[in-house]
Amino acid sequence: MATSTVGCMNAMGVRVSVEQVLALAPDDASRRAGSALGTAGPWSGTGRGGGAVWGLCKGSGGVSYRTVVDTTGPAYLCACPSRKFPCKHALGLLLLQASDAAAIEEATAPDWAARWLTDRREHAGSTGSAGGTASAALGAEGGAAAGPADPEAARRRAERRAARITSGAQELEQRLTDLLRGGLAAAEQAGYGPWEETAARMVDAQAPGLAGRVRELGAIPGSGPGWPVRLLEECALTHLLDRAWLGADRLPAPFAATVRTRVGLTAPVDGVPLRDHWLVLAQYDAADARLTTRRIWLHGTASGRTALLLSFGAAGRAPRLALPVGAVLDGELTPHTGSGQLRAEPGERFVPVAGPAAPPPGGPVGAALDAYGRALREDPWLDSWPVTLSGVLPARAEYGWQLADADGREALPLTPAAQSRPGLWRLVALSGGAPVTVFGECGHRGFTPLAAWSPETPGETVPLV
Repeated sequence: MATSTVGCMNAMGVRVSVEQVLALAPDDASRRAGSALGTAGPWSGTGRGGGAVWGLCKGSGGVSYRTVVDTTGPAYLCACPSRKFPCKHALGLLLLQASDAAAIEEATAPDWAARWLTDRREHAGSTGSAGGTASAALGAEGGAAAGPADPEAARRRAERRAARITSGAQELEQRLTDLLRGGLAAAEQAGYGPWEETAARMVDAQAPGLAGRVRELGAIPGSGPGWPVRLLEECALTHLLDRAWLGADRLPAPFAATVRTRVGLTAPVDGVPLRDHWLVLAQYDAADARLTTRRIWLHGTASGRTALLLSFGAAGRAPRLALPVGAVLDGELTPHTGSGQLRAEPGERFVPVAGPAAPPPGGPVGAALDAYGRALREDPWLDSWPVTLSGVLPARAEYGWQLADADGREALPLTPAAQSRPGLWRLVALSGGAPVTVFGECGHRGFTPLAAWSPETPGETVPLV
């Protein structure tokens, strides 16, 4: 039996679109399976009321799975054996409700659904989480971590880890020195093995940030025309990070905090909490053999603040935090220190509110490049920076797709990854030859569009990932 808490949606009677429900899916396979169950055919005994929706979904072998979603948490319960959150039956039930408001009628919850709803809400009330809290809606990752029971022991552990990272940084410096002395051409001949060995040493030194940079270095040799230039650039940035860590005690406090996060230390959540209505701009996953990382971008409609929520899942498993793109959420976010203070953690109350929200204020391509340049002064290792482009047109150039100012003055090329995604064609169709507003990440590899708005429907956020 699968039971879990999932992302915020419809906790206050807000109508949720099909796209917003699909954004909750943990992977493409669940998205496809849930879509197949988003019609009335497989369902019986459906009903809604009291902030919940329920039904029986016919499965293989004539078995019907009891499924109920508490939209005030939200959370769900399903009798299926799936370990995915949400499972395809919960997605199908929500898709059925989102696609046809009349498909599920108001009713009294059956005993099996009512018992679970009552127990869940009583437990939420006893823990001070009634009304949809971060711990209920966002899982254990929401909120600040509890402090150490023994501060002195924690200090000693931190000192030992810092010493190991220092040893790892010194070893990495020697590896980079040897590479340059031997010539960059030798990197292609040696293959990936020495890089992976060095990365493993950085993991042993408890510096996962350095380990990640080493693995990226190892993937560059032989990766295409101009790879020696790219390798030299990345080696220089890695050298800069090494030297910054080794001299961190002489750096300004904000920059030293950025260096600590870049080598792999967790940044403390000690900023001033900010209460706002947050528009969910985008949500997407990046996975490797060890970890799945979910990035969720939010925009404060009153403060104008852009914030990044991160959620993690073990390899092959989706992160638990999922928010529907285009939803507007009322709550507090507390920023981390370092790395531009974009990353934040949700506070206790984090619930949806009714009404669409306009896109973030945007500007031309030149303003986006200026914003990225200013961010690099604070964090030289920054791959990209969130920006909003207004009045731009998607156009195809000799080297690929780009977003150009309507007056043709400046343009930003799209990253290779963005040019291969279906979201590009969604953006082209939304534009139809007219200027649009686009939110995305601007970096040295180009621009990655994540969401867009047309002038005709400025309150409708169109996801591009």
